[in-house]
Amino acid sequence: MPHRRAVATRARVAACLVLLAAAAAQAAGSSTLERIRSEGSIRLGYRAGAAPFSFKERDGSVRGYSVEICTRVAASIQKQLGMSALKIEWTPVDAADRLDAVAKGRIDIECGTTTISLSRYEKVDFSLPIFVDGGSVLSAAASKLERFADLASHKIAFIPGTTTEKALKRQFGVIGAKADLVPVKDSLEGLALLTAGKVDGYASDRLVLVALRATSADPSRWQLLDTDFSFEPYALVVRRDDPDFRLAVNRGLVDLYGSGEIDPIFYRWLANLGQPGPLLNAMFYLNTLPQ
Repeated sequence: MPHRRAVATRARVAACLVLLAAAAAQAAGSSTLERIRSEGSIRLGYRAGAAPFSFKERDGSVRGYSVEICTRVAASIQKQLGMSALKIEWTPVDAADRLDAVAKGRIDIECGTTTISLSRYEKVDFSLPIFVDGGSVLSAAASKLERFADLASHKIAFIPGTTTEKALKRQFGVIGAKADLVPVKDSLEGLALLTAGKVDGYASDRLVLVALRATSADPSRWQLLDTDFSFEPYALVVRRDDPDFRLAVNRGLVDLYGSGEIDPIFYRWLANLGQPGPLLNAMFYLNTLPQ
């Protein structure tokens, strides 16, 4: 009998621990939404130098394709929580600190040009994709650096800590060539070094480079590689330990895709750089998940 009572007691204690763990997990899962509800604000991060996806105007306003998607997601979360108002607090981040800003809770969502990757899943989580792009290199048209193999033994600028850096090194390894890789802080510094002739190319995502070329003093001076050397699916970055918040973000994105309201956002920010390709159209279609 004492043995049976002891076993029963241990079973009850174990059951209580399981229930407590489940309750704790549920509470932790909704922590971001609860803070948003209690404080009446949502913290969004943006890349200042990632036009046309995210940038800061001279008047201080934050704008861009990813930024507008984030504001629409914020409005959806406001509606899901039944809030009459929701304040958006914008925080600038860069390639080096954007993931830490999310992981440490300084921001709730990072709205920029962050590519989904397995290694990044170790630190943060991602929404459904919001865009797909590829890596390329901007160079002087006179240089005739048209293929990736042409970059061998040249100076190529890049932003450290990006998927572009990894893809560059991987692709050079594949073709058995080397280049002098020069780290820069952002795209403006990359273009400045390229213009000054201090590097032979600047590597980044293709659409970022297209926008950079379009806003340069002489767009005809610059060219991009014929083909991309990487695949870059962009997403909004969220915390790893908050599945309820990720679900709320994804609900906002699915509504945006399913209603077709993503179309005017695309044309407002990206249409002048080229029409949406079949890969992007497929991405929007495949991520219109059923409710």
